[in-house]
Amino acid sequence: MLSMPIARGRKSSRPIVSFFPLLACVLFLSGCVGEMPRTDLPDAPKNITPELKMAPKLPPYRLQVGDVVDFKLMLNPELNDQVVVRPDGMISTTVSGDVMAYGRTVSAVRKDLEKRYGKQLANPQVSLIVRSFAPTRVYVTGEVNAPGEFISVGPSLTLMQAIARAGGVKPSANTHNIIIIRHGASDSTEAYRASYHAAATAQDPASDVRLAPYDVVYVPRTGIANAYLNYQQYFQQFVPIGASAVYEINPGHIR
Repeated sequence: MLSMPIARGRKSSRPIVSFFPLLACVLFLSGCVGEMPRTDLPDAPKNITPELKMAPKLPPYRLQVGDVVDFKLMLNPELNDQVVVRPDGMISTTVSGDVMAYGRTVSAVRKDLEKRYGKQLANPQVSLIVRSFAPTRVYVTGEVNAPGEFISVGPSLTLMQAIARAGGVKPSANTHNIIIIRHGASDSTEAYRASYHAAATAQDPASDVRLAPYDVVYVPRTGIANAYLNYQQYFQQFVPIGASAVYEINPGHIR
């Protein structure tokens, strides 16, 4: 650290303050006054087995890349097939050729196939059964302890679940401004903001948003963490080791 010596040849009764320890104390205290979790919440039920509350009607499942689907024709079993949703989102059958399946419901794809098979067969009765579901992948990076790809089967992870998979956030994380990058149809990209802090403190539980397949969650640094990183990169490495910063402070000036 840079040393600022006091002028030699005269004594001073003014107090000498070490700047960097003082700065460290200020930063530490500023981190201790963060918003606390809510305390007005009801207690969790005790001595009972919790029951899952089901929604009156869940949204229909939409096919994903890697799903395995059984294709059956009730009156023409010789044309039965098993198809996989390809990386381009298509499925292929003997008669229909390529049919877009990714992001569509099973019912919509079935109607499309019935229309195509109707050109070759009289009154085709198509049945589609999802035999196996492709795992959902999300990615977490930034100020987390174990960034990476996280795979789940079934409903995709929520924001807090994904960050928990990534080992939780670092002290340097800006938990108020999580960035979610979402890749939609035709590789269109959208960005969203979410507050992990609001969900974790129960200020707004709905902030624990559910992620879409292949979402990228980026946890940025706080402004203080960025400032310290810049200090390390552009200042600390050029300062001789063992030096110290000493300032002589008085009401009139700083020496």
